[in-house]
Amino acid sequence: MIEDFPFLRPEHQFRVAMCVEYRGSGYYGWQIQKTGVKTVQAELTEAISRVANEPVDLIVAGRTDAGVHASNQILHFDTSSYRKEYGWTSGVNTLLPNDISVQWTHPVDTGFHARFSARERAYRYIVYNAPMPSGILRDGLTWERRDLNLERMQAAAERLLGEHDFSAFRASNCQAHSPVKDVRELRLVRQGRLIVLQARANGFLYHMVRNIMGVLLAIGRGDKPVEWAREVLEGRDRNLGGITAPAAGLYFVRARYDRKDLPEREAGPAILDGFSGLGEV
Repeated sequence: MIEDFPFLRPEHQFRVAMCVEYRGSGYYGWQIQKTGVKTVQAELTEAISRVANEPVDLIVAGRTDAGVHASNQILHFDTSSYRKEYGWTSGVNTLLPNDISVQWTHPVDTGFHARFSARERAYRYIVYNAPMPSGILRDGLTWERRDLNLERMQAAAERLLGEHDFSAFRASNCQAHSPVKDVRELRLVRQGRLIVLQARANGFLYHMVRNIMGVLLAIGRGDKPVEWAREVLEGRDRNLGGITAPAAGLYFVRARYDRKDLPEREAGPAILDGFSGLGEV
């Protein structure tokens, strides 16, 4: 009942959390740009503001860059407009392009912050390892024609686990205050023609997952030895690393919070439903 939550009453400013899914192929990343290019944040801000009948500012758990997708992106906004959860979700979805979709909406107290309350974030990177590229899922996968050695890639990934200075895996224009991150999982699983990297950490630097995958792909092809991953890490120099893996295979799949009231969904993306070996995210 609304009477049980004073911050939900129409006469008060209150906070709303949302989970959104989007295909990033047609967008210049999450964040609104001064140049006016198409971004996910711009589309959502316009749609939510229309449903709220007032301007809103969106705060997001993880700002994805150009071409990167999300299956469980979390955001929040403050508004003085009261809408039921279904009203927010369905109303906003009717105003969005078909490559962005709100999955759920939930009222939260003002102590919740989509970015700063997140204690962990997770990404999945999908590689299509086959002689020829996929004609159907090309925008959602990264194609690698050469056969990849999963055991070598996993051994290299384990050299990167733990809390380290990841300067060698951050883009030159990364704006993070510190390059030190705690990487808690780098798990690689193969099923059929798909190889998936599942990455969990307390936070990620700009291009960090794509740069890690670039190193792992070089090792999986046999171009570099397994120990090269650790050498790149300890060198703390981006120039020592490999190429940045393409954006098409990367998905933001989870932000974890110390609260039990937020709805849960499968990590996704949906093409991985039933994919064995990844475990919980």
